[in-house]
Amino acid sequence: MKRIFGFIKKEAVLCVSGVLAVFSCFIVPPSAEYLGYIDFRTLILLLCLMLVVAGIRQTGAFTVVCEALLKRLRGIKTVGLVLVLLSFFMSMLLTNDVTLVTIVPFTLLMFENITGEKKTRAEIVLLVLETAAANLGSMLTPMGNPQNLYLYSSFGLSIEEFFGIIFPYSALSLVMLISSVFLFLPKLEAPSAGSSAKLQSRVNLIVFAALFAVNMLTILRVLDERILLVIVAAAVLIIDRKLFLQADCSLLLTFVFFFVFVGNLGSLPVLSDGLRRVFEGNEVGLSVLLSQVISNVPAAILLSGISDNVRALIIGTNLGGLGTLIASMASLITYKFYAASKDSAPKKYFWTFTAFNLGYLAVLGTAHFLLS
Repeated sequence: MKRIFGFIKKEAVLCVSGVLAVFSCFIVPPSAEYLGYIDFRTLILLLCLMLVVAGIRQTGAFTVVCEALLKRLRGIKTVGLVLVLLSFFMSMLLTNDVTLVTIVPFTLLMFENITGEKKTRAEIVLLVLETAAANLGSMLTPMGNPQNLYLYSSFGLSIEEFFGIIFPYSALSLVMLISSVFLFLPKLEAPSAGSSAKLQSRVNLIVFAALFAVNMLTILRVLDERILLVIVAAAVLIIDRKLFLQADCSLLLTFVFFFVFVGNLGSLPVLSDGLRRVFEGNEVGLSVLLSQVISNVPAAILLSGISDNVRALIIGTNLGGLGTLIASMASLITYKFYAASKDSAPKKYFWTFTAFNLGYLAVLGTAHFLLS
């Protein structure tokens, strides 16, 4: 029983999506039409991106780059600025969660030999800013986070259209993050995290970098996603089949469950049309609010079945990643790493995180109001 409750707590979104999918199956009996609900292109792109980025990360290349950039930096504001900018720009290509899995442990290692209240404040603020940077930077590109990849692929947008929708918010986010580093990080000497990282395999790095390029070509619709799947799967089988275990299967399954639920919802015109009329014109606000409760990825899938206003959905689900700790599931990565570290202050982290995120959400929400 403890294991069951533990699983539900750990995979709450997956469990909710599963319950909704099963419930909808009683209303719309399973049939061959269910296959038409599932966006296989999005699932393939997401799986291949997970595998390729996991392969690159396993070479140690990300940590090597971080250490090389920070080797001669000392002041915490300078170090913080570099780490925040790394989080912001890396997340555009490597996704927000992979960026945080790379940057956060490095940051915690850097603070290991510092003590005192000032250290706690500096560590928490920097981790919060890195997390916000990863979430805000990732919103600029289709491959930056799962909801972008889904909306970009599902609605058949061009890369120019996608950039045009989200660029003003991304630019403003960068200004806010840089300002926050200088305003809120205390003055403190930051010791180097050392130079223990080494590149594990140049050959593997080259291969996975090439696979990443193939991923990009598929996202840009130059290559068919089925060709991508065959190439990536074959490469992983040859190089390191254990990488398959690093794919986030719960996220992929969550997508499938929501596809089924949304597909069944669409099979009931009276219900789907009624919801569409109620939410028409309120997609951004609804996306933000719903993201606070179930996170922005499932919010994007659910609302895409109700509204075809893709511009509002992209803006709403990306801004919706700010706010609560579960608004973006990537934010939980930083929290878990920090809570497990020595001398951590989880409550202080939670309130600092919430204050910064609500502040950023208020600014970007106001920007949306003015732009619209």
